[in-house]
Amino acid sequence: MARRDTVMKKPKDTRGALRRMLSYLGPWRYVIFGVLLLSLVSNLLNLWGPSLAGSAIREAAAGPGKVNFEAVTHDAGLMLLCYLGSALLGFGISLMMTIVSRRVARQMRQDVFDKLMRLPVSYFDRHQAGDIISRVSYDIDVISTSMATDIVQILSSVITVVGSLIMMITISLPLSALTLVTVPAAICYTMHMRKKTQPRYARRSRSYGVMNGFVEEMLSGQKTILAYAYEDRVDERFHRINQDAADAFSDAEHYGVTIGPTMSAINNLGLSLIGLLGGVLYLRGAIDLGRISSFVLYSRKFAGPINAIAEIFNELFSALAAAERVFTLLDEQEETADVPDARLLENVRGDVSAEHVTFGYVPGETILHDLNLEAPAGKLIAIVGPTGAGKTTIINLLMRFYDPDSGVIRIDGQDIRAAARRTVRGSYAMVLQDTWVFQGTIFENIAYGRENATMEEVVAAAKAARIHPFIMSLPQGYDTLINEDGGNISKGQKQLLTIARAMLYDAPMLILDEATSNVDTATEREIQKAMRELMKNRTCFVIAHRLSTIENADQILVLRDGDVVEQGTHRQLMDQKGFYHQLYAAQFE
Repeated sequence: MARRDTVMKKPKDTRGALRRMLSYLGPWRYVIFGVLLLSLVSNLLNLWGPSLAGSAIREAAAGPGKVNFEAVTHDAGLMLLCYLGSALLGFGISLMMTIVSRRVARQMRQDVFDKLMRLPVSYFDRHQAGDIISRVSYDIDVISTSMATDIVQILSSVITVVGSLIMMITISLPLSALTLVTVPAAICYTMHMRKKTQPRYARRSRSYGVMNGFVEEMLSGQKTILAYAYEDRVDERFHRINQDAADAFSDAEHYGVTIGPTMSAINNLGLSLIGLLGGVLYLRGAIDLGRISSFVLYSRKFAGPINAIAEIFNELFSALAAAERVFTLLDEQEETADVPDARLLENVRGDVSAEHVTFGYVPGETILHDLNLEAPAGKLIAIVGPTGAGKTTIINLLMRFYDPDSGVIRIDGQDIRAAARRTVRGSYAMVLQDTWVFQGTIFENIAYGRENATMEEVVAAAKAARIHPFIMSLPQGYDTLINEDGGNISKGQKQLLTIARAMLYDAPMLILDEATSNVDTATEREIQKAMRELMKNRTCFVIAHRLSTIENADQILVLRDGDVVEQGTHRQLMDQKGFYHQLYAAQFE
């Protein structure tokens, strides 16, 4: 169930997030340097314009009969060329930064995806898929947009502000001093708003993650929602989550949109004071009309970027909030590294043992208590028990998705924590209750994990899984394309494909977690026969709720509340008249 996140959290490390954002521009430093040079030229041309305008006005104000029209036309023409050249350079700069930002976004997404592939299973157990997707898509898009526009605007604004200030000082020192009165007010206001807006942008990003997670969860369970006529309640829950996201967006934008108008008011106040003092100086003959015109234009150029910088910071705060979410993911602790000189499990026989294993997903909450297990090579071990007894947890430990809190698990007498994790997992083939197929051909889905598998090997596995006739009934046979998540085949057929995949995978051990739960009884019996033949000389662990499917197991572990309460063959356990007997009898009453 999605949880609403309404807490206003303070950003953790804004400066660190900014440094890391900029570090992604490192490979493009020469392009950035070129952008800086072009921006300098563009802004110098832009700054030359007011000077030319003032010169033209000064010539035009000479009075009737004294106007030098050639000089006025020359200055006006140069001003037009300056502004046109500045605009063309600005277009080129924007194009270059757009390309850079897209490349940076691509690299950042690749880094995030690579990180996801290195994260432990526990991370995905704790986080919604929709929230992770939101970080990979929405948050990185926000960062990319900021890099494409904000950096260029900041560079341009700094050059314009400094250049305009220099030109204003050369025109009139008293008017320049008056202009600078408004700068501290603008800076103080911007810093004050930063503290207000940044936590709200962080909340907005989190609320979007919660909403995406809820939508992903509901779409995956759409049939269940319809079956239970739960649409109205789901719609109500989405309304609340959507309202929270909208409120977070509105709250952030409420403060964000006030920055521009407030800065404009401060700048207009400064312009009014300039007009008042400029008029006084003109009447006293301390300054001419052309210089006043140039100064007013420069003051607008000086104030405009300050206003723009305030708007840029508003967008930058949003990007930094998104960056913190992305970098938080990148900083997540990866799977524990293999021990130095970790052994590679090779020529595995399949002897598996567990000695005094204790484990809990959360500190202080133990799931398995003092588990002891002996699984000789080539034997079939069944694990049964009520829901929540710890059956899947045992599989997670065998595969080293988690490591035990205490105790030791061995393969062929070797502690699996002293072995390379990939070789431990590569020693098992798995078929889970939750089937997974990907968009691709049937051949590619069966051959997944078995590089360079031949058609003959794939067909043999499909025949063994009793799905070959169905595949051959399709128009394109093994080249038939499966839709995303196998939407164009039945759930039972997906289960058979995953069983065929496991059969093809050349592993000495096999894990089946309710592997036949989605097939009919007749097909299940055929699969069981084929599996018994293929599982020879393989150590097999089977989680089963239908106890009739594991009557021929070499050993059955009966779990209850994290403890192995009984252990033996089906006949032995039935003769004991204990908990297993109760479970078995309950399925036939």
